[in-house]
Amino acid sequence: MNFHKLKSTLKDLGEPNFRYKQIVGAFCEKGVLDYSQISNIPKKLAENLEEKINPLSFSVEKNYSANNNFSFKARLKLNDGELLETVFLSPAPGVWSACVSSQVGCKLACKFCATGQKGFKRNLSSEEIIDQIIFWKHFLREKKLNGNFLNIIFMGMGEPFMNWEEVKNAIKQLIDPEFFNFGSRHISVSTSGDCLGIKKIAKEFPQVNLAVSLIFAEDNLRSEYMPINRKFNLKKLQSTISSYLEKTNRKVFLEYVMLKGINDDLKQANNLINFIETIENGKKLLHVNLINYNATMAEFAPSEASTVNKFKNYLLRKSIKTTIRKSLGDEIKGACGQLAG
Repeated sequence: MNFHKLKSTLKDLGEPNFRYKQIVGAFCEKGVLDYSQISNIPKKLAENLEEKINPLSFSVEKNYSANNNFSFKARLKLNDGELLETVFLSPAPGVWSACVSSQVGCKLACKFCATGQKGFKRNLSSEEIIDQIIFWKHFLREKKLNGNFLNIIFMGMGEPFMNWEEVKNAIKQLIDPEFFNFGSRHISVSTSGDCLGIKKIAKEFPQVNLAVSLIFAEDNLRSEYMPINRKFNLKKLQSTISSYLEKTNRKVFLEYVMLKGINDDLKQANNLINFIETIENGKKLLHVNLINYNATMAEFAPSEASTVNKFKNYLLRKSIKTTIRKSLGDEIKGACGQLAG
């Protein structure tokens, strides 16, 4: 929804100022997607707006749902024909989280990620990002799903910090009481290790959650599988995370995808421990999320469950805060690293 266009259109139509607030509330708070469903505006106004402003900047090409109805994925067609995917998950009873995309594809080309292997097409506008939230609000309402839409995670297609101006504008609107009124701590931004972006979010949104897709704590391996490490190596990342922790005093999540035979042995666990211990307050404020690899390319396989547990327990014995993150969405190719459009 282009809210600037909405405001100017209402002004051109001679409507009173309160109409704007009524319509914004219907879309942002209630997830209405049809002007005719806004009961407190005149029918003629609804018809006029229907002709002048499309509620969403995309159409829905296909919806996917897991058998347990705890995860959903939507494939969306943008106005220029490009495709993006976004996911809606219930990580706990009564709690719904939207995993939103910030780009069509991704420039980073991480070898184990379907989005990265797809290549990069373009950045999303803040409107296209925000519309994913409106879409899922409507979906929750239409499907009569139990629970509340509480969390937004920038962990879909793309690297958020490589489209920071549009992502920043979207976050501003998401936390604005006039629009969505989400709490900053209910929004998370995930990065593959863009140090410049981490500095920006520390300055501009210190209360928004930060997750870093570390995956490897050894430079040679990380550079091989994650080309971003050639620009921002582990030493630079350590320094940047240290500065972030000093400035915000907020917990940072280190995402660690478990790849069988590549990064799941105790040597790599020790590398991870050393990475954390070198960071001031690392043991206090860094939390490792171990993530089961979700199949995207044949050359990679998920670590055995026993290996993941051994890895986790080893970290815990070394006083590293660690959990095995619950995996949702794999059934519909909507889990971490699987979105490809």
